Amino acid sequence: MHIVIMGCGRVGSTLALGLQGLGHDITVIDQNPDSFRRLGDTFGGSTVTGLGFDRATLREAGIERAEAYAAVSSGDNSNILGARVARETFGVQNVVARIYDPGRAEVYERLGIPTVATVPWAADQVLRRLLPQGSVAQFRDPSGGVVLLEVGVHRAWVGTRLVDLDQRLEVRVAYVTRFGRATLPTPDTVYQEGDLLHVLVQTGRVVTVEAALAAPPQQEG
Repeated sequence: MHIVIMGCGRVGSTLALGLQGLGHDITVIDQNPDSFRRLGDTFGGSTVTGLGFDRATLREAGIERAEAYAAVSSGDNSNILGARVARETFGVQNVVARIYDPGRAEVYERLGIPTVATVPWAADQVLRRLLPQGSVAQFRDPSGGVVLLEVGVHRAWVGTRLVDLDQRLEVRVAYVTRFGRATLPTPDTVYQEGDLLHVLVQTGRVVTVEAALAAPPQQEG
């Protein structure tokens, strides 16, 4: 599989070497030829000096036979422009752009450009280490706004209907792992001891939800 990567910083070089290790054919584009030193002596792909959204540069990098394109330079505008040119001009289906501005990431995600919002992801990783509550993040949407958690639940919640848990905590139980088997909850599904809950949560409410589920349910009213 031929993959073109725009940007040979720490992320781009790490991505290139990782993909090469999986057996893919990699071309890395960067404006600064000195950046290619990060690839080291083991890199067996090719490098192209230029702009990752310039059509001539992309053709030199083999974009016309590429099956994937990653824009991971330090500039949001360059990354989005590169991703759009790769998809809309050259028809590359698998594209992704790294975006620092979470607001932009959300907009471009709606336009069909998959993005990785660096700042929300990094902030959440720091938060997880400062305030550990025993959950494991399994998925995060590209805008960084929603996370799927495998979360620990206090045994006092046993017998609670999952739809009631959803309403009380403003979350959505996506699925339940029970006796090692994942199932989708029904309106009558109740939490049983030993269940693993996989819960969709707004990123800004993760700590609140974790704390609520780690304690007995509060009496309503």
